[in-house]
Amino acid sequence: MPSARPTILYVSDLAYPAKGRRYCDEDIFLTSRLRAEFDLAVCHPLDAAALMHAFDAVVVRNSGPVLNYQASYEEFRVRAVADGVRVYNQLSGKGDMAGKGYLLELTAAGYPVIPTIDRAADLGRLPDVGTYVVKPRRGADSIGLEFVARDRLADPALYGDVLVQPRVDFAYEVSFYFVDRTLQYALYAPRPDERWALEPYEPTERDREFAQRFVDWNDIEYGIQRVDACRAPDGELLLVELEDLNPYLSLDVLSPIARDAFVARVTTSLHGLIGDKRS
Repeated sequence: MPSARPTILYVSDLAYPAKGRRYCDEDIFLTSRLRAEFDLAVCHPLDAAALMHAFDAVVVRNSGPVLNYQASYEEFRVRAVADGVRVYNQLSGKGDMAGKGYLLELTAAGYPVIPTIDRAADLGRLPDVGTYVVKPRRGADSIGLEFVARDRLADPALYGDVLVQPRVDFAYEVSFYFVDRTLQYALYAPRPDERWALEPYEPTERDREFAQRFVDWNDIEYGIQRVDACRAPDGELLLVELEDLNPYLSLDVLSPIARDAFVARVTTSLHGLIGDKRS
């Protein structure tokens, strides 16, 4: 007899060797809590396209860099959109889900982001600093990231499917974690050389407005987003990336009360996605 409870296919690469993090611990925790209200099965990202139609929704969580299985991911996206599969996060995201080209769009629109170019002709748009960062448009988890001197940037051969940014001498990095369009918590890395040694961060109203601006710009109604920023030398925040595909949540840093509140909000969001006839 079919279950009356909503069903979820939870996508995770439990064996992915993340630097400084244990993805599997976070997903074991989340699935253990979501089972209170959903019938749930866990699968590897390579199996998602074949299994997704048997569930009310697909939750993509710590599935690892898409670069590792690009063709399979594109197949999953195309089939999910064509068949109206409810995916969480929704596949309409304009951030990292679609590659890092959005950094060019946001730079051109005057958003507070690290200035970004993708061709030698635009080199004059970057500040003159000692070192620059070259990163793949489809990069993740620092895969393919390279630091170069300015004299290399004039070489057209450097460009292609990459983006170029100045290396910012920031005070610290801070991340803002949203469910749907509501901020849930913030964490920061007070030591720039220890990105994943995170601590709770109490955002100012100006910080909240900064992060909210990017979430409001994005086209995701149901989902989890992480706005990563750095505190620039002038004291202002600059966007590093808008992670809207499978952001790691660092739930182990939160207090039990904060974790409970986060799980409750995600549960409500999933019920909203599943019940939304427009999805």
